[in-house]
Order: sequence, then C-alpha cells, then structure tokens
Amino acid sequence: MELSEIEQLLKDALTLDELHVTFDGSQCKVIAVADMFGDMSRVKRQQLVSAPLASAIRDNKIHALTVKTFTNEQWQRDKLFNM
Repeated sequence: MELSEIEQLLKDALTLDELHVTFDGSQCKVIAVADMFGDMSRVKRQQLVSAPLASAIRDNKIHALTVKTFTNEQWQRDKLFNM
C-alpha cells in the first residue's frame, strides 16, 4: 500500500479540512482536522478515521495505525507540537 492510496481512502470517506499522513511501509500516522470532531469523544473520532482503513489493516497492508484528530481551533493551537 502506498501513501497516496491511504490518503485517497480517507479523503473519499471523510470531509476533512486538513489531512496529514505518513507511512513507512508498516506504520501509518494520520492527523485529521475537521470541525465535525467537536462533539465526538476521542474514541469516536479515532473509529471514524480508522474505519476507511479497516480492510488495509485486516489484510496486513497497515500493521500499526496512529490517529490524532483535531477541530480547526485545536489544530491552530496544537499544530506546532504535532508536525
């Protein structure tokens, strides 16, 4: 699986204001920014972002997934610490 495939899966499934993905062949790190996360628990946010990648995880194309989610306001405040 390639970085562009992961990004496309997420963009097709979610309406995000910003998406940052790193992928080293086994570990995938996703930072997703959207105001829709505002009313969700941290677990719900992670479930929403990881759902489009479920088949890639199941097929061992992604071995580890780290998801960080932010509203736009949170991202403006925290992005320097997370990039």
